Amino acid sequence: MSEITDFVVTIDGPAGGGKSTVAKNLAKELNFNYLDTGAMYRTAALAAYRAGIPLEEYPQVAEFLKDRRILNRDGRTFLDGNDISDDIRSPLITSLTRHTADNPLVRRQMVLLQRQAAKGRNIVTEGRDQGTEVFPDAPCKFYLTASPEVRAIRRMKQLQENGESPSYPEILASIIKRDEGDMARQVGPLRKPDDAHIVDSSDLSAQEVVSLMASVVKEALKTKSSCEI
Repeated sequence: MSEITDFVVTIDGPAGGGKSTVAKNLAKELNFNYLDTGAMYRTAALAAYRAGIPLEEYPQVAEFLKDRRILNRDGRTFLDGNDISDDIRSPLITSLTRHTADNPLVRRQMVLLQRQAAKGRNIVTEGRDQGTEVFPDAPCKFYLTASPEVRAIRRMKQLQENGESPSYPEILASIIKRDEGDMARQVGPLRKPDDAHIVDSSDLSAQEVVSLMASVVKEALKTKSSCEI
């Protein structure tokens, strides 16, 4: 498998489906690189915030970011050469990232950066538009989903582990609303790639999902072909 390069595996799907965990573990299983696209939008938000630029000013933010160097590599994220992997995970930056993710000018820049990051490398990447917009010609595409009810239960368990007392009906309603919003977005909407393998994780563990995807990708690598459905 080592002689193959520029092999991209995309994982798209709704929020709460476990894309990040699966993508990271699949990359380890395949000995691929993991491209954290969400971290790149977080970095864009952090950079603009630190510079005092209102994130609602879409053209101004995009113009400022033209001269910034944003790199995501080997699980770490860098801004102008500085490792800001921990800084972008703060609650503040989490709340601000929606502005850069919804900014069509910034999104265009991030797509170019993501494609550059994949050149000459084997990567696993996940997000909302990786198989449809960023890497439409990727040889292996997956659409990872789970029922809203299952995703709500998973989210509720996460919150409980953090000492919170969440309301299941509220979480479920929030997830359904988020799905509807993501699919209706003007920029980078959530869509299932026509040539993607649909993986429903409702009754599967994260490791079972990884094993399933890995078997599909390894077969494609062995035959030097695409992951045919």
